[in-house]
Amino acid sequence: MLRTYTHLLLVCTGLLISSLSLAQMGPGPGGPPPGGGFGNQEERQRKTFGSDDNATDAQQPRGNGKISGILLDSVTNKPVEYATVALLNAKTGKPIDGTTSDDKGHFALTKLAPGDYRLQYSFIGYKSIESALLSVKRGSDLNVGSVALPADTKTLGEVEVVGQKALLEEKVDRLVYNAEKDLTAKGGDATDILKKVPMLSVDLDGNVSLRGSQNIRVLINNKPSTIVASSVADALKQLPADMIKTVEVITSPSAKYDAEGAGGIINIVTKKNTLHGLTLNVDAGAGIRGSNLGLNGSYRQGKLGISLSGFGRAMYNRATSSLNQTTVVDGRSIRSNQEASAYDKPLFGQYTLGFDYDIAKNQSLTANIRYGTRNFVQEQNQLTNLFTDGILTGITNRNVDRKDLSNTVDMNVDYVRQFKPQQEWSVSTQYSRTNLTNNFYADLFGQAGELTNRQRNINGNVNQETTVQTDYQTPIGKSQLLEFGAKGIMRQVNSNYEYQVATGSSDRFILDPNNPAGSLNYQQMIGAGYVSYTFVTRNKYSFKVGTRYEHTSITAKTGENVALPIPAYSNLVPSVNVSKTVKGTTLKAGYNRRIQRPGLQQLNPNFNAANPQNIMVGNPLLSPELTDNMELSMGTNIRKTYLNVALFGRLTNNAITQIRLPSDTLAGAIITTFQNIGIQRTTGANVFANVNITPKWSVNGGFDGYYMYMQGMAQDADGKSVTITNTGFSLGGRLMSQLQLNKGWSAQVFSFFRGPMPQLQGQMGSMYMYSLGIRKDMNNKRGSIGLAAENFAGQGVQMRSEFNSPQLSQVSVMRLINRNVKVTFTYRIGKMTFEAPRKKGRSVNNDDVKGEGGGDSGGGSPAGTKN
Repeated sequence: MLRTYTHLLLVCTGLLISSLSLAQMGPGPGGPPPGGGFGNQEERQRKTFGSDDNATDAQQPRGNGKISGILLDSVTNKPVEYATVALLNAKTGKPIDGTTSDDKGHFALTKLAPGDYRLQYSFIGYKSIESALLSVKRGSDLNVGSVALPADTKTLGEVEVVGQKALLEEKVDRLVYNAEKDLTAKGGDATDILKKVPMLSVDLDGNVSLRGSQNIRVLINNKPSTIVASSVADALKQLPADMIKTVEVITSPSAKYDAEGAGGIINIVTKKNTLHGLTLNVDAGAGIRGSNLGLNGSYRQGKLGISLSGFGRAMYNRATSSLNQTTVVDGRSIRSNQEASAYDKPLFGQYTLGFDYDIAKNQSLTANIRYGTRNFVQEQNQLTNLFTDGILTGITNRNVDRKDLSNTVDMNVDYVRQFKPQQEWSVSTQYSRTNLTNNFYADLFGQAGELTNRQRNINGNVNQETTVQTDYQTPIGKSQLLEFGAKGIMRQVNSNYEYQVATGSSDRFILDPNNPAGSLNYQQMIGAGYVSYTFVTRNKYSFKVGTRYEHTSITAKTGENVALPIPAYSNLVPSVNVSKTVKGTTLKAGYNRRIQRPGLQQLNPNFNAANPQNIMVGNPLLSPELTDNMELSMGTNIRKTYLNVALFGRLTNNAITQIRLPSDTLAGAIITTFQNIGIQRTTGANVFANVNITPKWSVNGGFDGYYMYMQGMAQDADGKSVTITNTGFSLGGRLMSQLQLNKGWSAQVFSFFRGPMPQLQGQMGSMYMYSLGIRKDMNNKRGSIGLAAENFAGQGVQMRSEFNSPQLSQVSVMRLINRNVKVTFTYRIGKMTFEAPRKKGRSVNNDDVKGEGGGDSGGGSPAGTKN
C-alpha cells in the first residue's frame, strides 16, 4: 500500500513540476535572493541606494562607462551571492550608485559618467573593503576581476553586539520565541524553555498545553518522532535546553502541515552550525536535583558538513501524593484513602549524527540519525485504607517499582533542488521506531508486615513510522507563491501485555487469571495532498489560503486475531490566514480545521494497575476528533514596548475525552479511559508584552485566560448513561526579567503560574514555579559559568485535582519536592570562520498524533514566507 501511495504522489508531483516550471521560468536566474520577497535585482538596488529614479539621475550624471567583476569567498573561493557593491565618489567618499552581486557572484555598474570612483564591497559575515582608485572614461569598460572577501572573524567573539534580536517575532501564521539567552535553563531540558513561551503551560509531569488544550503536536526541527507519539513529556526531557534556538507556536497551521494537532503545533528549532571549520562545545551542569553533560562537535569543509552530538541527563527527585476517593457500586459506598511517597531516578540521553552535502550549486542532500534513550525508574510506597459504608474493611501496603524504558531511532534523508530563488522541489523520507517498555513490579504486605504476594505487569510496545513526502513551491510574479505537495505515511503500533502473580516471596510467577494477557496490532495508512497559495496585495495585505485532503485507513486486531471495527475515513481541511501591517502594528486573522488522531497510550488496551486505586487503560476503538479554530491578533511596538494581544475560539466535535468509571472488580478503584463522547467549546485571550527599560535591562510577561464548555456522557448511580456538562475559567501568567551587567555578568529572574483547568468531570489543580540565575562569560565569550536556583523556598510545588460524577468522587494531591540549585559550565574549543547558510531540504513533519495529556484540558510576512 505504501508503494502505491509513493508511486502516485511522485508521478503527480513530477507532472505538476514539469508544467509549472515551463510556465514560471519568468525572468531567469536573476530573481530575488532567498527569503526576500519577489523583487528583481534592480528593485533591490533602488531600495538600497534610493527609490526615486528621477532623484538618482539628478544626483549622478549618466554616461556610457561600465565597471564589472566577481566576488569570491577568500577561504572557499566560492561566489558570494547578493553582496552589496557601492559606487563611492573618490573625493567625498559618499555612495552615489550601487548594485548587488548575482547568484554567481557577478556584478556590473553601467551608465557611469566619466570620473574617479572607488568600489565598496560588503556582506553580512565579511569585512567591508574598498577598491583602489578607478578612473572611468567615456565608453570605458573596466573589469576589476575576482575580488576576495575576507571573513569577519571578529564577530565570533570580540565584537560586542548592541542590537539584540526581538524576544518575540511575528509571522503570518505563528509566533516565534527566541530562547537563546535563557540563563536559568542551562543544564535543563526543553520543558524548562517551554514554560516561558507565551500561550504555553507545562504541568508537573511535563505535559504541555497550548491555550488550555493538550491536543497539540510537537515537532523538532520540523520533524516528528515516534517517542513524541508515545509521550510528549518524555520526548521533551530528552532535548537539552542549551541546544534550542527558537520555539515556534503555530496557532493557525497552513495546509502544508499535517492536519493533526487540534490546538496547534509547537516546532522546536535547535541551533544549527553555519560556520566553517572544526569546533567542539562542552556543556556540563551539576545540581542537587539533576546533573548533565553534553558534547557537540562539528566539521565543515568544502561541500561536506558533519556534526556529532551527545547529551545525557540524570535526575533524582522525591514526591509525595495523597488520593481520597469514593465510589458507589450496587448501592454501597466504598471509600479509599491512600498516602504514597515516591523516589524518581530518571536518566535521559540523546545522540545525533548528521551529514549534509552539496551535490551541485543548486542541489543538496542531508541525512541525520538520532538515537534517544529514556530510563525512568520510580520506587513508590502505597498505604491504602479501604472503608465500606464507613467501616474499615482493609489495609493494603504495597511497594511498587515502575520502569518506563524506551529507545528511539529516527533516520531521515532529504533532497532539495532549487531552480531559482523561491522555486524549489524537495523529496523527504523518514523512518522512525520506538521500543517502549512500561512495566511495574509490586510486593504486597499484610497488616503484620509480612510479604503476602507479588504482582507484575509486563507491557512491551513498538511504534514505527515510514514516511515519503514531496513538496514544490514556485513564485508567481513578484507577490505570489504557490506551494503543493503529497505525502504517504505507514504507521504501525504493537502492544503485548500480561499480568503475573506469585505467592509470598516466591519468584515463581504465573499468569494472573483475573487479568488475562492480550495484545494489539494496529496499522494505519495515511495518504495526503495539499495546495497553498500566498498573495501580497499592493496595499500590503498578506493572504495565505490552502486546503489539505487526507485519507486514512486502519487495520487493527487483538491478540485473539479478532478484527476491530474501525472504518476508513477521509477529511478535507481548509486554512485561511490574513495579515496587515499598518505603521508598525500587525493585525492577523486566521481560520483552520484540524484532525486529532488518538495517540499510542490512548489506544493501548493494557490494564495498568500500578496503583490499583487509580487504573489507566486505553481504548483501541477511538476515532479522530475534528476541531475548528479561529483567532484574531494584534502585535505592535509602542516606543520600547512590544505588545501582542490575541483572541481565539475553538470548537471540537467527537472529542477524545478522559472518562473515570468505578471498577466492577476492584473495590473502591477508579478506572480512567478515553472515549469519543465529547463536545468542547473554548474561547479565550492571550496578552504578552516585552519592555526594554534600558539597552541592557528588559522585562517581559503576560497572562492567558480562557472559558471552556464541555459536554459528554457518564454513568448515573444506577449505571445508566446520562449527559453531563461542565464549564469553567482558567487563568495563567508569567513574568521574566533579564539584566546585562558589566564585565560579562548577567542575571535573570522568572516566575510562572497556572490556575485550575476545567475538565469534563472536575478540574485539574493549579501549579507554579520560579527561578533565579546569574552567569559570567569568560575568554571572549568562549565559555561561561553560572549558578541557578529553582523553587528554592518552601516545600515544593503542590497540585490538587478534583473529579466528580454521579458514581464517584476523587480528590488527589501531588507534591513535587523540586527545590534545585545547580552550577553550569560551557566552553567552546576550535576555530570557525563564517560560511553562508546552505539550502536545506524540507524534512518530513508528521504532526498528526494526539498527545498523552488526554482531551479534557482541552506580521505580515512576504509572500515567500516558509513554514
